Formats: sequence, structure tokens, C-alpha cells
Amino acid sequence: MKTAVSTPARNGSGALTRAAHETLRAHLHDGRLRAGAFLSMPMLVETLGLPLAAVREAVKRAEAAGLVTVVPKRGIAVMEADADTTRECLDLRAVLETEGARRRLLCAGPPDLTELRRQHEEMLARARQSLANGLPRQAIAVDLSLHDRLSGWLDSALMTQLYADNRSRIAIIQNVRPFLPDRIVPAMEEHLRIIAALEAGDIGRATEAIRQHLHQTMRWWGWGAVTQRKPAAGPAALAPAGGGAL
Repeated sequence: MKTAVSTPARNGSGALTRAAHETLRAHLHDGRLRAGAFLSMPMLVETLGLPLAAVREAVKRAEAAGLVTVVPKRGIAVMEADADTTRECLDLRAVLETEGARRRLLCAGPPDLTELRRQHEEMLARARQSLANGLPRQAIAVDLSLHDRLSGWLDSALMTQLYADNRSRIAIIQNVRPFLPDRIVPAMEEHLRIIAALEAGDIGRATEAIRQHLHQTMRWWGWGAVTQRKPAAGPAALAPAGGGAL
């Protein structure tokens, strides 16, 4: 009679791989590993403080998400944060958020965003009065709260994972140019227009408000609007209402 065989080594290996993946993502998110950086595998192992095998698996996952590139026999390159990459990442975010808003309004009607609106109005008032130290970090948390809500309405495991990977790419890009105080006021105003459109249940207004937020974000980066580029072909289901690419 066969008996069950315990595999603690395998389970332990999986836990180490998850830890390495989470640690690698954390280093990429907070800027300890910056866009364009190049490390050998031994350097990365030392940086993360985890076993080689676990780090290798973590790197494979990060490469699949587009966060790093493995250069055979040389090392690991963190993604670049150039103009084209930034445009594509922000464009993808806008497309997915537009789809999330569309699905929410069509399937469940206008959401209750009272608390989200209050947080944005409070941050806007604080930013208009004073650009004190620490405000940009707090503004980022408020900023992300709306983006997270929009992506949460996608109701698709594949699109949600795509959004999460893209959010990590945007985090790497944002470390190149942090959320500066002079961007807080217009960003909160743009978000409040999106929130108002969602509360009104107006898909067209919400789509336009998301598009305008994308346009203004790209202008702030100094790289022009996404609409200036020829849009790539894509699934019709993800195209924003009204035609043009976000």
C-alpha cells in the first residue's frame, strides 16, 4: 500500500519563491531598483537576501510581467522609463479603467463614491492651502484609491492581472519623476471629474474624464498626448466609447 509522501522541501521552496517575488517587486516599486538599472544575478541575490533558486524564479515572473529583462550570461536589466514605454503603460491603464467604469455602470449602475470623493476634496483643499512636506506621499495614496476602484470593476482575472503588472511598470516609471507638489491640485481636480461622472452614471462623461486625465498626465511628463500617436490595433471590446484611443 502506498503512503502519502510529505514534500516540505517543495513547499518551502514555493514560500521562498513567493518571498523573493514580493521582495523583488517591493524593490522595484519603491525605487531601490530603478529604471534602467543592470545587475548580475549574484548582485541581485545579495540585494534581495534570498537564495539563488528563489531569486531566479522571481526574475522569471518579473520578466513575464515586463518589469525586467534577462540578458543571457550577463544579468538582469530593469525596464526603461522612456517616453514610448510611459505612453504605452498609461494608455493601457486608461483603457482598462475605462472598461472597468463601463462594466460597473452598465451592470450595477452608479456606485456610491461618497468616501472616495471626500478624500479627494480634502486632499485638494490641503494642496491649495499648503504644499507641506509629506503631502505628495499622501496624495499618491489618494490618487491610487480611484485607480484601484476602477480596476476593481473589471471582473476578469486576466484583465486584473494585466492591470496589476502594468501598475508595477508605472510604479517603476514614477520613481524616475516622483509625484511633485505642483501636480497634486490638477490631478485631484481631474479625479473629481471622473468621480462625478461615475456618480451620475454617465459612461460618456466618465470616458472623456479618464481620457483627459491621461492627456494631462502625459503633458505633465512633457511627452505630449497619447492621441498624437497612431493607435495600435486592439480588441474592440476594450476601445473607449466614442472611438479614439485613450
